[in-house]
Amino acid sequence: MKSMQLRALVKRNCKVFFRDKGVFLPSLIAPLILLFLFIAFLGNVYRDSIRSVVKDFPISDALVESIASGWLVSSLLAVCAVTIAFTANTIMVQDKARGQYADLTVAPVSSRILALSYFLATFLVTALICFVALGAGLIYIAIAGWHLTLSDVLFTILDTLLLVLFGTSFSSAVCFFIKSEGGVTAVEATVSAAYGFLCGAYMPVGSLAAWLQKALSLLPGTYGTVLLHRHLMGSAIGAVTNEGLPAELAEGLRQGFDCTVSFFGSEVPAWGCYLALVAGILLFLAVYLVCMGRRRKIFAEKVAIANQV
Repeated sequence: MKSMQLRALVKRNCKVFFRDKGVFLPSLIAPLILLFLFIAFLGNVYRDSIRSVVKDFPISDALVESIASGWLVSSLLAVCAVTIAFTANTIMVQDKARGQYADLTVAPVSSRILALSYFLATFLVTALICFVALGAGLIYIAIAGWHLTLSDVLFTILDTLLLVLFGTSFSSAVCFFIKSEGGVTAVEATVSAAYGFLCGAYMPVGSLAAWLQKALSLLPGTYGTVLLHRHLMGSAIGAVTNEGLPAELAEGLRQGFDCTVSFFGSEVPAWGCYLALVAGILLFLAVYLVCMGRRRKIFAEKVAIANQV
């Protein structure tokens, strides 16, 4: 019974999102536009940054292009996994603003099922759009210069899924407190403008002030971005040694372009990055589920009082 209710609500929420072409189509196209803008306006900046790190060492243009493309695509995915989740979560806010949420609250559906239905619908919508962006990004990397291994691609898929889960849990916890469609639009704009800088997608964290680096090391999204950088750039950076350049130079590129991250001076291994990302997912998911449960209880008490009157 509960599984049928959950399936029906998730299907309903997804249909509501896809039916609104004014929201769905821009959300689907936005990552592709962002990828084009990254290539057009930031591509040369990253190429020049790579060349400034290698300095007088000879490095082929093809390898520089491959490293830069890995950075661009990983940055795109890191940002879209969160910003698209906020767009998808407008379903929950619209229901609250238009009264459907109150109807669902007094229906014979548990608060857990109702909360999970919004969460899963947001996750499915966000994952669909992010994997479209990932496909476009891999095509761009193949054109620029393919150095990825099968494990790199598989880990990138895992990283994207975890970041989508993080974006879904984070946006769900935030959007729970938003009651108007104008409010969620304002939050979307704020997140879209700020999150790329806060997660280290637009510029390397190592280039920031020391106090800001320490602050960003406390944010789970930073570790998701590092994982994407590691898996989409690592093999291309490793190929530097195949051109006769010293291994120290490759390590400098890894550190300079956020393939590694430090937590108050100690380098965090890959498993530590995954642990931090999963911890962030569980934290925001717990906040969301607890708040949804309390709201359901409050609504039920109000309905009971109204019936007595």
